[in-house]
Amino acid sequence: MQLSDLKQVYFIGIGGIGMSAVARYFHRRGVLVSGYDKTPTELTRTLEKEGMEIHYTARPEEIPPPSSELLIVYTPAVPKHFPELVHVTAGDYSVMKRSEVLGLISRHMRCIGIAGTHGKTTTTTITTYLMMTAGLDPSAFLGGIARDFDGNYVHGESDWVVVEADEYDRSFLRLTPEIAVILSTDPDHLDIYGDHAQMIETGFRAYARQIKPGGQLIVRYDIAEHFTDLEEVMVSTFGIGTGDFCAHNIRVEDGAFHFDLREPDGHLIQNLRTSLPGRHNVENAVAACAVTRLAGGDESHLREGLANFHGIARRFETVLRNGDVVIIDDYAHHPTELRAAISAARELYPNRTIRGVFQPHLYSRTQDFAPGFAKALDLLDEAIIIPIYPAREEPIPGVTSQLVYGLMKNEKRRLLTDTQMLELTAELKDGVLLLLGAGNIDALVPRIVAQHRRKSLHYGH
Repeated sequence: MQLSDLKQVYFIGIGGIGMSAVARYFHRRGVLVSGYDKTPTELTRTLEKEGMEIHYTARPEEIPPPSSELLIVYTPAVPKHFPELVHVTAGDYSVMKRSEVLGLISRHMRCIGIAGTHGKTTTTTITTYLMMTAGLDPSAFLGGIARDFDGNYVHGESDWVVVEADEYDRSFLRLTPEIAVILSTDPDHLDIYGDHAQMIETGFRAYARQIKPGGQLIVRYDIAEHFTDLEEVMVSTFGIGTGDFCAHNIRVEDGAFHFDLREPDGHLIQNLRTSLPGRHNVENAVAACAVTRLAGGDESHLREGLANFHGIARRFETVLRNGDVVIIDDYAHHPTELRAAISAARELYPNRTIRGVFQPHLYSRTQDFAPGFAKALDLLDEAIIIPIYPAREEPIPGVTSQLVYGLMKNEKRRLLTDTQMLELTAELKDGVLLLLGAGNIDALVPRIVAQHRRKSLHYGH
């Protein structure tokens, strides 16, 4: 299929963060874009304001008739028995997964694919911003809403494209990057891969073999052992204290992280500054700097870009500072991500009480990682767990939030409904509150913030 021949694209699940970026790509090119999503959200409302037609009840009759100028794009998050998906797969339609479309878009471009079980969105967005600062003018498909771009799709004029390379459903195997990054290979999506070994072999190692001959792989130093047998690919490592691209002398000054970056030839770039919280984000910044340098950016671009980068919605996003209360919204949905968010809060607010609300995401993930979730949440001074967000899954017998709660040792933990959680968090008078999860907890965040703003007005603060 030639994407240039398309006049219309219909998306089943248009409101997903990855789907909406592809929808914006086509819309930007004058293609008629429409689609379905389950519920209206801030993102779908923005797409509608941009000129895309969206409906929220499954209506196969809304789908245009088959045509050589029409493409149907769907996300694997949509169940196979969903009426609109059944209609198009049974009909004479051109139907593709989002990952296939992304592969077609990027195939004839200089693709930078950023993969890993954690840090993809942040690193993809920092890389895009640094490359823009360097005048490399990439396009980008992001997995979050970047404050600096006010969206999740960036339209550039060069042949560079930066793509968040998603391991779910082996989506990233559709990409053929010139530069690839692998940030982490912690176990996840075991419903797809079966076990961790298969995830590394049929996921990340297979992805690395997709790199174009003469291309570059940038991989975190402690997982580089999995990628030593690549042919015709230059492998560089990155990390804190070790790696070819390496952060040294990390310190917090004036509420921001500062570090020195040592490059493979020994050159030292001193006193880089980032306002992103946590040492994990220093690592993400190092990986982004490595890509930008390999793509042609210079030292001044790293310094300027990192200092000016504002971050991504729901990635340790401070949504309220109100007197003695700080509320931070974070997408963390894996034990490693929970530990990173809690550690970042401790480092930035060392003398505050750190509380957290966690909404587990998916029954399968909760079943696989319940002990890890419990251990991570025990790092909080006080923990609240609310019901699992099921997303695409049917319930699994015996798997509820109680599974995590029962494994925790923290005496100040509570298992609450969403409503009970809202009532309790409204009463907080001090400390840091982390709102953690990848489900619809983000829809509760404005209500929690509004409660505190109303209280502040009531007391005249």
